[in-house]
Amino acid sequence: MQQQQQQQQQQQQQQQQQQQQQQQQQQQQLHQEQQQKHHRRHQQHQHQQQQQHQQQQQHQQQQQHQHQQQQQQHQQQQQQQQQLTARASLLVVSLTIAA
Repeated sequence: MQQQQQQQQQQQQQQQQQQQQQQQQQQQQLHQEQQQKHHRRHQQHQHQQQQQHQQQQQHQQQQQHQHQQQQQQHQQQQQQQQQLTARASLLVVSLTIAA
């Protein structure tokens, strides 16, 4: 349980880092918009590249979300197995008492 929680925390930190990167890119875009008056064609091309880079970051966030779901499913399976073993031991105890 503790290991899985730590992994989820690390993933959240990675997401925060990606958000910071997006903020930096937005600042760069603002800076480029000011410069567009001088070199309009060249700057628009760079602006398109940044938009593509943001899409890639969003894709990474989706992958992390899937990874968290897999961990949660794994935890649920472990809990079900523990419940099954607990019920089996109770049955054995009740049978021995009855005998």
